[in-house]
Parts: sequence; structure tokens; C-alpha cells
Amino acid sequence: MASKALYSQRDPALRRRDDFEDILDERRNSSDVRYALRCYTPVLYKGVVPCKASMLKTMVLQSDHLRYVIKQMSKDTGESPEIIQEEAAVILEEMAHRLQLSTVRFFAFVLSKAFKTLFRRVRVNEEGIQRLQQAIQEHPVVLLPSHRSYIDFLMLSYILYTCDLSLPVIAAGMDFLGMKFVGEMLRASGAFFIRRSFGGDKLYWAVFSEYVKTMLRNGFAPVEFFLEGTRSRTCKSLTPKTGLLNIVMEPFFKGEVFDISLVPISISYERVLEEALYARELLGVPKPKESTSGLLKARKILSDDYGSIHVYFGQPLSVRSLAQGKIVRSHYNLVPRQIPRKPSKETQAFVNDTAFKIVRLQEENMVLRPWVLVASILMQNLGGIDLSLLTEKTAWLRSIAQSFGAFLDWPDHVSMNKMVSSSVLLHHDIVTLTGGCVVLLEGQQGPESPEEGVFRRAVTVLMCASYRNQVLHIFVRPALVSVAVHTTGSTRREVFGCFSFLWNVFANEFILCPGSTVQDFEEACYLLMKCGAVEILKQDILVTERGHSILSFLRAMVEPFLKGYQTVCQYLCEEVNDGFAEKEYVPAVRTFAVKRLLSGSLKCYEVLSSDMQKNALAALLRMNIIKKAKIADDIFMKVNKISVNRLEDSLGGKIPFQKPVVARL
Repeated sequence: MASKALYSQRDPALRRRDDFEDILDERRNSSDVRYALRCYTPVLYKGVVPCKASMLKTMVLQSDHLRYVIKQMSKDTGESPEIIQEEAAVILEEMAHRLQLSTVRFFAFVLSKAFKTLFRRVRVNEEGIQRLQQAIQEHPVVLLPSHRSYIDFLMLSYILYTCDLSLPVIAAGMDFLGMKFVGEMLRASGAFFIRRSFGGDKLYWAVFSEYVKTMLRNGFAPVEFFLEGTRSRTCKSLTPKTGLLNIVMEPFFKGEVFDISLVPISISYERVLEEALYARELLGVPKPKESTSGLLKARKILSDDYGSIHVYFGQPLSVRSLAQGKIVRSHYNLVPRQIPRKPSKETQAFVNDTAFKIVRLQEENMVLRPWVLVASILMQNLGGIDLSLLTEKTAWLRSIAQSFGAFLDWPDHVSMNKMVSSSVLLHHDIVTLTGGCVVLLEGQQGPESPEEGVFRRAVTVLMCASYRNQVLHIFVRPALVSVAVHTTGSTRREVFGCFSFLWNVFANEFILCPGSTVQDFEEACYLLMKCGAVEILKQDILVTERGHSILSFLRAMVEPFLKGYQTVCQYLCEEVNDGFAEKEYVPAVRTFAVKRLLSGSLKCYEVLSSDMQKNALAALLRMNIIKKAKIADDIFMKVNKISVNRLEDSLGGKIPFQKPVVARL
């Protein structure tokens, strides 16, 4: 058995946490005009002079890389290089930022007013700011924040301006350019705009990649982008997208810079501004188009209380250190730097591993407020729960979360009763206290169809679930072990086999780093031992008397995901013949699930989440249970019903699990 000392070295509960400072505290006691107009003199990378936007564009258009691509495209298409060069200039004009300090100062003033109204506190870890300040002076820096809200990038720039640090240039979606006036204001505050997808457009890719690499190579400003690609509507971390990460690492691979610092940043919201919007999007309501009028209409949120925000700047990661022994950079010397080349398998594997590592660090440094534990309990008591019992269970869950290493913001001087009651009050749009019982709100009731009733209930459930999801990274691995123990019994080999199966099925649902199955199992078992839920013997995992309630709770945390994937399997078996069109999948599964909810054969409203449905489809494709084919202009999915049936049975615990590999516990 691995010694406890080995695990203790990795135990996040034993790490020293940074101190936090509320940056709004000073703002509440001084002039916002004076703050916006103050002397702003950030320390720069090796003392470089900030580059004007026009000069940056000239550097990109005259780069050897872009000239090479234009020359090759001219040969392939027969179009003159001059015309292609003009196309590149148009793309760059649409894309490029025009960072202006005057616009930054305007935003500093406006955001100060807004943030003081919306939030009680915006707390930032002081040591993280100091680490970032040092990193910016030494190497090009890439900022990688988590993404849960529209205001993430505004908040980050606001903090950096407040702390007198270099403002970042930020990768933003083209959607924002549709906002009259606001889009150009964002451009002037450091945003550069990229299309959501540009597939095989070689010229666009060349302009985009060269633009990012030019900023990075010269250290003109930190580059910021969201590794998850888009906002998480569920408040779970999303599987990282590696396209931009490949681009920002390339200057190091090619020896154009000595090193690059990657800075994971965790932004934790006590209450998310878009919580209701996200729930409706997950239920199929189209996302409202970004517009200035929509922004103005959203001013009513300023009258509500959104609690506190914690922003944790993580330890900068050196790409040079991460790549040591994994990447042979001499291979890059065999081809001239200006010639584009696809990443090798070795390079892509390294970038992918780094991406997962960063998202895991974002998760570990999320600061969790009491409400996420309250929401976790409410999700297992959708019919309501007595306030005193809810308080008791929250205290119980808090002790387990702390033993698992959760980064909880829980003031010692405030009683448990007060913490739970204030959390319920803050989230008045999700729950209410009626006759001493905390219940989920039903929303506006009136004449409605049964389907509308299901939808209304699902909105509230998904809103509550989004807060439980914020703590899932703490519990998911022990929870999968709990399901495996319940399904297979006590034999360690069988438990590990079942855990491995579940780990593989849910690899698109949670951040489970590729190749870490054995380590995740060992650490999950250690955490369950640590909280007294199980005893690990040579061949067996035994549940203690105390452990039955813990394991039961953990199983219930992942039960919605098991039900969701089972429902998808049932849909494929009962409603699909040989296959289906990809675009029909989500609406059809939703209709199928609504019918089952109305009939009473299904109780889980989370099954209606399009995010869960899409993750289930991705898992089935990855496991070759479904195969994708293109017919005309449509994507068609071919279903192996025997495999689907087997998966459904396995998720229901009807088939024994076996795995030849044995973990080292």
C-alpha cells in the first residue's frame, strides 16, 4: 500500500493558501474619477516600449511567415500575391486591437461604479499579483482565466489596471463586434476579435497565428484567452481547446523566445449574473444576440446583490520547465521558421497534457462559498428540506469537503445557522424559506401546458445544479469510487475495473486528465480513507459504519449524470432505427426526456441539459458506439444498438466489471 506520506505531499488541504485583499474597499472610500485618471505606469517586459497598434499590424503583414503563406497560396490559386496581401490586410483590420489608455480610463471609471453596486467584495490574492508582476518583467506572459461569465475579461483588466500591471490583449469572439459602439470600445481596451471557426481558411489562420505570436515574441503585452473556449453554462470546467495554446507555445518550440509563462487564473462567483440565462440556454432557448440595446436593458441587474468574487492568480508555469524531457526542440531547426508545420504527435500530446494541467489548477484554486454546499444538499432534496436539517447537513458536508482539500471561504466568526440562512437569502431567485422549510422556487405559475410546467421546474433545478457543479471537482473521483463499490462489492480489482469504466465514460463530462486513471483511483481511495468512509485492505475496500452515509451522498452527486447517459441510451434504442442526423439529436433527446418526466418514469430534470446530452454523444463517438459519417451536407450518426444496450446495462450496474490492471494501493 502506498504510504500516507506520499499522498500527504500532494494533499491540497495541506497547501498554504494565499491571503486575499478586497480591491473594492479603497474604491468605496475614494473618488472614482481620481482613480480612473491616476498615474498608470506598469512595469513592462524587459523595458520594451509599448508598440502602437498600427506598427504591430505592419510587423504582421511584413512577417516572413505571412509572406511565405501568401506566396504559396498564389501558386496554388493563381491569384496575384498583391490581392492576397490586401485580403490579409482586411482580415487583420477586422481582427486587431487598438488599445488606448483613454478608453481604459473610461472603463475603469464605469466598472468601478458597476462593480461596487453589483458585488460586496472583489477579493484578489496579493501574492499572486506579486508573482505576476515579476513574471511580466522576465518572460512573455499568457493569462489563462476560467470562464463562467461575460464579465470575466472585464474583471481581469480592471484588476490589472488597479494593481498597476500591464493590460492584456484579449482574444474575443466576433459576436461582440455586433454591439454598436461597445464592440469598438472593447477593441480600444485591448480586445482582438477572432471568428468562432475558420476551418481550412489558410490565410485567416496565418494572419491570426502571426498576430498572436508577434505580440508574444516581442512581449508588448500579456496575451489573454479562455482555454475552455467558451463560457461554461453549467459552471463545470469544460474540456480545454488547444488551438490557441499551440500558437502561443510555438515561439518557444522554435527558439524565438527563451521561455513563456502560463498563468492559470481562477475566477469564483458567489452568484453568477447569467444563471437564469444559462439554464434557459441549456433547455434550448436561443442565446440572445449580443447587442448594445440588450446591454442597456440588462441594467436592472444593478439593483440586485451578487455577493462576492474571488480571483486567484496561480503560480506562473514555465513552458521551458514543463517541456524539459518531453519536447526535442532541435527538430524545429530542420525547417525554416517561416514555414508553417503541423504539431507532431509528441508536441500535440504535450500541449494537451499542459492544457488539462492548467484547467485542473484553475479548479483547485476556485474559492468555494457556503452556497455551493447548500446547493449540493438541495439537489438531493428537490422536494424541500427543513432549514435546521439543511444547516446540520451543510456542517457535515463542510467537514468532508475540507478533508478532501476544498478551498472554502468560510469565516470562523460566523455561525453555521447564519451562513446557511444568508446563502438562502442571497439566492432568492432559486430558493425560498416557507414554514421553516427551504424549497426550490417554481417561478411564475399560470395557465400552462404540462410541457411548460416541466420546463419551468427544470429552469430552477438547472440553476441550482450550476452551483453544485462548482464543487464537483472536489467530489467526482471519490464519487466514482463510491458508485464502483456500490456496484461491484468490496474486491479492489473489481472496484478499480468499474471505476475505470466510469472514468472513461465520463471523460467528456469532467476534467479527467488523460492517462491518470490509476492516480485518480488511488487519490480518491485515500480521500475516502482520510474521512473515515472506507478501510483499504490488501485485496478489499471495506465501507465503515460512518462511510455508508458518505458514500450514499457521493453516489447521489453523480446520479444525475448516470441517469442522463442512460436516458440517451434509451432514446437511441427506442426511438432510432439505424441512425440519426446530428442536428436532430438534441431536440429529439429533449422531447424523449420530457415525455418520460411527464409519465413519471424519469425524475431527473438535469437530463434535459443540452450540455449533458452533447457530452454523452461525444462519449459514444469516442467509444465507437456511434460512428459519424457525412451524407451530402449533413452529418449522420450510425448507431451500434448492441453496444448501446450493453452501455445502458453497465451504467445501471447490471454487468460485472473487470479490469486487468490493478492500482498500487
